Amino acid sequence: MAKTTTPIRFEAKLSRPAQPKGATWTFLVLPAEASAKLPARSQVTVDGTLDGHAFQATLDPDGHGSHWLKVDKALREAAGAAVGATVTLEMAPVEVEPEPKVPPDVRKALNGHPAAKAQWASLTPVARRDWIHWITSGKKAETRVKRIATACDKLACGQRRACCFDRSGMYSKGNMGAPEAAE
Repeated sequence: MAKTTTPIRFEAKLSRPAQPKGATWTFLVLPAEASAKLPARSQVTVDGTLDGHAFQATLDPDGHGSHWLKVDKALREAAGAAVGATVTLEMAPVEVEPEPKVPPDVRKALNGHPAAKAQWASLTPVARRDWIHWITSGKKAETRVKRIATACDKLACGQRRACCFDRSGMYSKGNMGAPEAAE
């Protein structure tokens, strides 16, 4: 199917994640035909409505060629949707990707490395988001520390992308993917 910037309409079921226990947020997985209309298999920021209530969010890849959306409690309650309900969504990719939130430890490392910070400033928001995702996707604290140092070194050497990073989650054993739904 052709990619589009026109609104994509679909229905999906709201699920509660199995982990963490007691989560107040819910999620939904986009139907494959809706996801196929998006411009990328990786993260995509969209403007949309959930049962008529506006939101902006970044969809995450589900690792199977589609996307999933984390629905916070406030949006779910504003829409009057219960866990397990089928909701109607309309969404379209944003025209300009928003700036990602830079974690404090990454910001501190960049501030301490002028060449890396200069390269960082020249990147697109999508490239910065990819670096942040690569850094934060490690499961262990020491992996994150190592990735921050590696990122600063690579940025200082002129690298613009987080090399060998599977943005779709389809080809890696990383932690990209929709959460498991609670029973």
